[in-house]
Amino acid sequence: MDEGYVKYVAERRDGIVPHSAQLDELNQARTALFDLGLIGVYPDGVGYGNLSFRNSGNQFVITASATGALRTLQSEQFCLVESFAVENNCVQSMGSLPASSESMTHGAIYAAQPLVHWVMHVHSRVLFDDLLRRLAPSTSADIPYGTPAMARSVGALVATQQQLPFVFVMAGHDEGVVACGANMPSTLQALLASLQRTSET
Repeated sequence: MDEGYVKYVAERRDGIVPHSAQLDELNQARTALFDLGLIGVYPDGVGYGNLSFRNSGNQFVITASATGALRTLQSEQFCLVESFAVENNCVQSMGSLPASSESMTHGAIYAAQPLVHWVMHVHSRVLFDDLLRRLAPSTSADIPYGTPAMARSVGALVATQQQLPFVFVMAGHDEGVVACGANMPSTLQALLASLQRTSET
């Protein structure tokens, strides 16, 4: 499986993301998704799922890489992505651990849609398949995760959306589903509503 590994050039400086109300919100949402199995670790040990919120400008706080096995995260398990360059496939961050392997995708969403302040990327076989069956918005199946092509595709997809929150499928990232929105409650609810519709079919 080619999931869960950082593909971009990572430049990190040591530091701790300061505690904030948004960090508490992120942890709350992440724990709820973890309990539903939408964030976790595959049998081969590779983790999946990551959350972020916009900090300032296009900077954002995101869960660190390889934290999928944990139900609740501590401050040192978050990273502040200070800058990113899709064309150079480079992410600069501050934290004790490397930023999530999906940081470039999150950054592309924030850059494409100024109204987005929260991004939630989860994995679910049933939700992924159901959304594709319903012809939900999606990136192309031939674009792999963690690449500049995926970042550009996601950015173009999100930029066309007039309403938030917005849920879409990363068709080239097996089981990958993303929700983005203006705040944590509405973004989480959009994701849970999509999952509920899946269980009703």
